[in-house]
Amino acid sequence: MKRYIPLVAIVILMVVAYFVGLHKYLTFDYLKATRLQLVSWKDAHPLLAPIAFIVLYITVVTLSIPGASILSIFGGYIFGLPAALIYVLIGATAGASLIFLVAKSAFGKTLEKKARPFLSKLRAGFKKNAWSYLLFLRLIPLFPFWLINIAPAFLGARFFTYAWTTFVGIIPGAYVYTQTGAGLGEIFDSGGAFSLHAIFNVKLRIALAFLALLALMPIVVKKMRDR
Repeated sequence: MKRYIPLVAIVILMVVAYFVGLHKYLTFDYLKATRLQLVSWKDAHPLLAPIAFIVLYITVVTLSIPGASILSIFGGYIFGLPAALIYVLIGATAGASLIFLVAKSAFGKTLEKKARPFLSKLRAGFKKNAWSYLLFLRLIPLFPFWLINIAPAFLGARFFTYAWTTFVGIIPGAYVYTQTGAGLGEIFDSGGAFSLHAIFNVKLRIALAFLALLALMPIVVKKMRDR
């Protein structure tokens, strides 16, 4: 039962975060209303501010709180590039790795013992080409971030492979969000409208899908070679 303790703790923290209303602060309206105070606080605490941001990002990702993309934009606005990109990559990778370890500890061994033939075959195929599949899942913007954080744990992915593919795979999306945040001040000052749909337009989705398909090329080449 000890392996379920971290999972129970995360679930409790999720409930607490929901009732506290942490997700309500991860909005454009809140950023627009407090942007000057946030920047002033960052300037007054140059060492504490990055640490606080990374810890907050880890918390949001670990607890699967909606708004990680908004938080990336916050980082871009407050810290600018390349600092914001580095902080987002550290926070997102650490948070995703933490929830991965919790899920694997709680359910990994149980699923491996009780896996049916289909799931066993799926796990075997995933393990054999784990890094290609993981990069594909991270790059293509069709799957929820929280789902990709826990699914590899059920499929038997190794931690190191999971961690580095997470770090590399989220770079394009993290750069887009932080770059957008870096230029958000001008949009606010001009009174212009802003939305996430405007960031991830059709061209960007196509580009990310192309990168994701490239991640699967080693699997395709390997299968062709085997044949």
